[in-house]
Amino acid sequence: MNEIAADCAATVWKVVAAPGDQVREGDVLLILESMKMEIPIEAEDDGVVAEIHVGEGAVVADGDLLVTMEG
Repeated sequence: MNEIAADCAATVWKVVAAPGDQVREGDVLLILESMKMEIPIEAEDDGVVAEIHVGEGAVVADGDLLVTMEG
């Protein structure tokens, strides 16, 4: 399992991927918004999205778990 965490405090602007989606390295999984900037969160490796731990509008802190990947 590969876990992707937030690297800054932000709001989840848009969730792009869904559990079960096959993704490739660099695919956008969700988009955060911080200080009026959009921050795409990308898959770090090829794999399958196991779980999305946040929803649109959620406020996340640095280090909060966003996505769990398999594969």
